Amino acid sequence: MARHLRFVRVVLSLKAEELARRLDNNPILTSADVAPSQAALEVVSVFNAAAAQVGRETILLLRVGECPRPMTGLLPPTARTLDLSAPQEKLEPLPPGTLGEDVIGIAYLDTAAIPPRVVVAYVRRDLPGLDLSDPRAIRVTKPAANPGGRPEVRDYLTQISHLRVARSTDGAHFVVDRLPALVPADSFEEYGCEDPRATLIDGVWHITYVSVASVGITTSRLTTNDFKTFERRGLMFLPDHKDVVIFPGRVRGRYVALTRPMPASFNRVLGIWIAFSDDLVSWGGHLPLALPRQGMWDGVRTGAGAVPFRVPEGWLELYHGVDPDGRYAMGALLLDAEDPARVIARSPEPILVPTADYERMGFYSNTVFSCGHVPLDGRGERIRMYYGAADCRMAAADFDVKEIVSSLAPC
Repeated sequence: MARHLRFVRVVLSLKAEELARRLDNNPILTSADVAPSQAALEVVSVFNAAAAQVGRETILLLRVGECPRPMTGLLPPTARTLDLSAPQEKLEPLPPGTLGEDVIGIAYLDTAAIPPRVVVAYVRRDLPGLDLSDPRAIRVTKPAANPGGRPEVRDYLTQISHLRVARSTDGAHFVVDRLPALVPADSFEEYGCEDPRATLIDGVWHITYVSVASVGITTSRLTTNDFKTFERRGLMFLPDHKDVVIFPGRVRGRYVALTRPMPASFNRVLGIWIAFSDDLVSWGGHLPLALPRQGMWDGVRTGAGAVPFRVPEGWLELYHGVDPDGRYAMGALLLDAEDPARVIARSPEPILVPTADYERMGFYSNTVFSCGHVPLDGRGERIRMYYGAADCRMAAADFDVKEIVSSLAPC
């Protein structure tokens, strides 16, 4: 009881905005800081980056969202459209005389090319069944092929994402590489590569990222030693699955990962699970770990954020939660050191909430979403958490680790 009362007293004395010390130069990166991957595209978002400390450099592996540049006047004869009448859509020449004002561009992964590459395809704005009501998607509904059949719905994203490296010597001011580190490469990534997390295991960085496609949302893994060259390791989990974060090293002989399956049946509970592996390839022992808590700041959805790290009390995980208003905030979990499937304590209130203008207004407003942190001292007492703000820019905030742990309520 005394331990519980100690936790409660500290929680009452510490507020979320007192825990987070935002950097003075926030947002630290915007779309203006990133060159497009090709002339036909423009960068519209840079966010949700993995973070790593490599020697004296702080590395961010950014998610960069691009979309086709708006076109006006006559489109060039090389412009192409998507033929949606075929069983599998395919690229075809655009009819001569087509005006840019009459079409909308889609960043489309042409898997027929060798190697596959992102191209711009155009569809007419007056196309029957075209739905542009969601700024994140382009939806086309085709009539049923047979009487009494279901209409066919095809979704495309307004952005396609790749991963790009940014480097810094002070952890606050970054220079972004000119070229992408990882671009969509196959049918599992036709809608892009998203939300990477980087974990150091035995001198090798293991990076998980979300592969998004019409067949589903999967998680893939790649490795690197220097954030200059990368080796793909393939899919980790079947769709739909995201927010996968690997622990730094084995725990009691096994690798551990936090996961977020996305069930479509019954209550569709979207929360953090845990899984185990002997080889980082085959995973099992799946268990729910930190599911949404009705009526709280994380009552609708939870997902792993930064890579878990050791503190004297156990493993500390910084995770995101979503409330009924769609607000994304950051909180923390304290997991048992020897049995990370056991939650010791959890944030009764978030440690970071969207309050600044750059967090409240953007592509997806009222959102702070972290995929990584770095230590600020050799003792691990202070950390810098990097986070996406409103799904369009990068920001950072510093935390005292003891304050985070003290703010948690025992489970």
